Amino acid sequence: MSHALIIITPENAPALPSLITRDGERTSNRFVEFFTANIRNPNTRLAYARAVGQFLAWCEQRGAALRDIEPVIVAAYIEGHAGAPQTIKQHLAAIKMLFDWLVIGQVIPTNPAASVRGPRYSIRKGKTPVLSSEDARKLLDSIDVSHVVGLRDRALIGIMVYSFARVGAVVKMRVRDYYPNGKRFWLRLHEKGGKFHEVPVHHTAEEYLDEYIKAAGIKDERNKSLFRTTRGKMRILTAQTLSRFDAHKIIKRRAINAGLPESISCHTFRATGITTYLKNGGTIEHAQRIAAHESPRTTKLYDRTNDAISLDEIERIVI
Repeated sequence: MSHALIIITPENAPALPSLITRDGERTSNRFVEFFTANIRNPNTRLAYARAVGQFLAWCEQRGAALRDIEPVIVAAYIEGHAGAPQTIKQHLAAIKMLFDWLVIGQVIPTNPAASVRGPRYSIRKGKTPVLSSEDARKLLDSIDVSHVVGLRDRALIGIMVYSFARVGAVVKMRVRDYYPNGKRFWLRLHEKGGKFHEVPVHHTAEEYLDEYIKAAGIKDERNKSLFRTTRGKMRILTAQTLSRFDAHKIIKRRAINAGLPESISCHTFRATGITTYLKNGGTIEHAQRIAAHESPRTTKLYDRTNDAISLDEIERIVI
């Protein structure tokens, strides 16, 4: 079953969890199928693999076999979990989903996680760090664009800021996904579930993309990746697609070089773009459409227009 190890264990561990392998080949096969045939989104697959792996390792440390796992054991794991509420809920969802899959496959008779409840969790404002428009401009202007790597990084960040795009959707773009439509250029973003989201390009992002594509010499490579890795420190692009993990490292490095907080992430630019748009008179409804959110409630999580507290208001506290 080595063909599935990369999917099941991101650290490339040499074997499946021992609780699974000790239960026999049928259980092992069903376990592998859960991550390969049942979960299609690679990000969900990775998150659920980590969650399930941690739970099974916890059970292993306490001497429990797969068939010994009961609701009280799952509840004890959830109760003692040190993660944030949203992380705990994700772990419980992964565990429930796995045991459902094993029940359907007639590996075990019942789902021991079915009756276990996770923590209550409600969020009205996101925790993603947001840059002011001045700091966002400072970051973009700090990038050395005298070479193709700097042009690539500026174009990558520019798309996320000016199109509210997820980094996962951006790095999946092909050269053909930046295309003319009438007098303007558009972006075709590769969203979750194999969906495409098309949005017009802001004139600044268009300028960034044009300069990058020209310097990279990839205009005619329409079916190849738009954003690519580099070969070592040689500032030469390869044919390999830039991953979202590569993008995360790029953004961390660029933020530090610009003297900005290390807490900045890829999601920062999505939140920064939405907040700046709303501050300048944009509406939640239109922001939702640009960001391709299913619900305006999701878009509102990125709205930080009310975060700033006026110093004048604070000075009204006269004691």
